[in-house]
Amino acid sequence: MTNDLIAKAAIDRRMAEIITPVIEDLGFELVRVRLMSGKTSTLQIMADKADGGIEVDDCAEISNAVSAVLDVEDPILDAYTLEVSSPGIDRPLTRLKDFEAFEGYEAKLETDELIDGRRRFKGELAGIEGEDVLINIEDQGETVTIGLQFDWLSDAKLVLTDDLIKEMLRQRKDAGDLNEDQFDEIETEGSEEETK
Repeated sequence: MTNDLIAKAAIDRRMAEIITPVIEDLGFELVRVRLMSGKTSTLQIMADKADGGIEVDDCAEISNAVSAVLDVEDPILDAYTLEVSSPGIDRPLTRLKDFEAFEGYEAKLETDELIDGRRRFKGELAGIEGEDVLINIEDQGETVTIGLQFDWLSDAKLVLTDDLIKEMLRQRKDAGDLNEDQFDEIETEGSEEETK
């Protein structure tokens, strides 16, 4: 059973059933799938590596493999565009393990039902406890930790903060994906032009 945060609508869940094995066979994880309707429907697939850091080539590989399977299964009647992407820095949190992995970072959570008179919660993730997502929120000037059942969540994503950006850059640097010399050169070129 796919969680609603990964695949909300019935068609999204059907798509997740078809594409999850394909993505996992390639060594990736499905983060989210959405069929967006417009003039042309767009099937948005968000994938990641278990240790993070999905690249453009990886997205192309997933796109080719998923296209081949969808051509056979043909679950979407109309013409559609396939869009494969990484979750991004301010990523959606769709699996219980995401809330644990990003403990200490700011997030926005929404619930289907009102919880203590509210549906939206913004604060620092405090890990998980069983099936509960813990979040530190401000309540009348005090920080309190509350637990929200994972099943209650209708939407959850990280908030783009300086700390989060620094951490993502550090991870990419550690993985050897970032060359700081490139940034230094760009900075130097810019400052030289300013002095002329």
